[in-house]
Amino acid sequence: MIGREGRVTGRIGAGLVGEVMIPIRGGVEAFYAHPVDPREEFGVGTIVVVVEYHPPRTVYVAQALA
Repeated sequence: MIGREGRVTGRIGAGLVGEVMIPIRGGVEAFYAHPVDPREEFGVGTIVVVVEYHPPRTVYVAQALA
């Protein structure tokens, strides 16, 4: 899971539980998402990369490099 990229579908930021869609197992699945750096915010449509994974459905993300 770590290193996979996904698209934000629910705003991610401090004090918020966002959502990101990540391609996995031949489909796309939703995960609860938090910023790895609590000062960052990611709007809907932003491509992010998974830095930490907490099973079953929580990820911590950072901005993906272009």
